[in-house]
Amino acid sequence: MRVAHPSSPDVSARMSRQTNRDTSAERAVRQLLHASGYRYRIHYPVPGMRRRKIDIAFTGVRLAVLIDGCFWHGCPEHATSPKANADWWRQKLDRNIERDQETNAQLLAEGWKVLRFWEHESPDAVMCQVAAAVDREKAGRRQWRQ
Repeated sequence: MRVAHPSSPDVSARMSRQTNRDTSAERAVRQLLHASGYRYRIHYPVPGMRRRKIDIAFTGVRLAVLIDGCFWHGCPEHATSPKANADWWRQKLDRNIERDQETNAQLLAEGWKVLRFWEHESPDAVMCQVAAAVDREKAGRRQWRQ
């Protein structure tokens, strides 16, 4: 990918402030899970992919929860395309989507279940889906052991 120069100092400053971890959506879901008694790891490394992380990992049941930002991961409802440096941005955002698919495939190959959510989804609804998946996996493991 070619190097793109910022279209303005304001754009450069705004992009440098973007967080890639501990977003408000992640924190809200984690707070609800923790308050409900669920324990998890955060920013857990994806097995076999050194530089990629799972936002919320339930290692005991191998459940990966990823909460994607609408802009950076191509949300079908809210994604936008910058007009300045449009070609560079299109390549960048398309590569992010490809990387998400590669991460999913790697996790599945390693025996993990993957749940992906968008940042605009209700933290309560996300927490309920995650809690149900964790409970299902735990129940399945208990039956398997007996």
